[in-house]
Amino acid sequence: MTTEVSKNIHLITVNDRRKQLFENMWPIPNGVSYNCYLINDEKTALLDTVEFGSSAMFEAQMETALNGKKLDYLIINHMEPDHSGEIQNVLARYPDITVVGNDKTFKIFEAYYGVIENKIVIKDGDTLCLGEKTLKFVLTPWVHWPETMMTYDINSATLFSADAFGTFGTLDGCYFDDEMDTVAKYEDEMRRYYSNIVGKYSNMVQKAFAKLAGVEVKAICPLHGPIWRKNPAKVLEMYDKWSRMEGEDGVVVAYASMYGTTAYMADYIARQLAQNGVRNIITHDVSKTHISYLISDIWKYKAVVLGSCAYNTGMFPMMENLTREMQHLGLKCRNLGIFGSYSWNGGGVRNLLTFAESSGWNMVGSVDMAGKPSNEKLQELDALAKAVADSLK
Repeated sequence: MTTEVSKNIHLITVNDRRKQLFENMWPIPNGVSYNCYLINDEKTALLDTVEFGSSAMFEAQMETALNGKKLDYLIINHMEPDHSGEIQNVLARYPDITVVGNDKTFKIFEAYYGVIENKIVIKDGDTLCLGEKTLKFVLTPWVHWPETMMTYDINSATLFSADAFGTFGTLDGCYFDDEMDTVAKYEDEMRRYYSNIVGKYSNMVQKAFAKLAGVEVKAICPLHGPIWRKNPAKVLEMYDKWSRMEGEDGVVVAYASMYGTTAYMADYIARQLAQNGVRNIITHDVSKTHISYLISDIWKYKAVVLGSCAYNTGMFPMMENLTREMQHLGLKCRNLGIFGSYSWNGGGVRNLLTFAESSGWNMVGSVDMAGKPSNEKLQELDALAKAVADSLK
């Protein structure tokens, strides 16, 4: 069984529902799909492969799409092993195949598979004619590996986008956005995928957008998740917004608490935010919520309120981990409030203030509280919540 994206373009996809951690880091409770594509024209071309061993049906799908023809080209848009894992089997099955990639592609390729003679090294903007279809190659380095590129079918205005526009989540029978009543179940997971894996390279995503400016795109075929052909403009808009680091109106309250005081402060601040007119508020205990969900929500909303109890004169370790990861990702343009509590010595808020300075975020206020919250001390939290709410206006 194969599925046509459009005339002569076949989707080959396998669902992975067994793996618990993507890249051995990110929880995937809804699994993940690995997509690749086969073009059956006068010449045939396979665009990427799937993760090694992810499905015994990969070769069967490929043979069905070929319909008795030999495979002429393997086009490698991305060398990451979840998309190149079956390359060795493809080379063994089709020894006369020509591999297509850019210079950086083959540097990684040779490290895994050795030197190959039958290859075409393309440059940005080069084309390859398969018959009716002419493919144009667009180099998009650091979206999110140095060799990453996209392939554009001029004939059908189809963009094979590598990891860009991909998402966590298996394809549960509906492979295309026009087969679903709603794609909402993929939108949050697409942002979690983007913010954790691609987000660090947002400036390179913007450079890729510049290259694609004015190009008609009727369908987007990513390496993970559904094919976007009903409304690809919406997906492009989402990626453009995320890569510009533009947040929506709303606040993420993330806290670390040992004995409940900082947790109480977090809930109090959240309530005061609502009373100050903030309608989108998400509160997370960083010890319970996986960091990938924290990062995704922080990427979504304009304002962040971070709270930490003191721990060995520093931040609580889980909060320290979150701030370190946010520094690594380089997210900008956020409004920041800080709070925390301590018994015998501070440290949580003090170290959060150090993070605030290095992050470049807009600092709107901080509260460091000794002991239990009193009515007088709660007034400081009232002021902090109002300042954060006002920063959204």
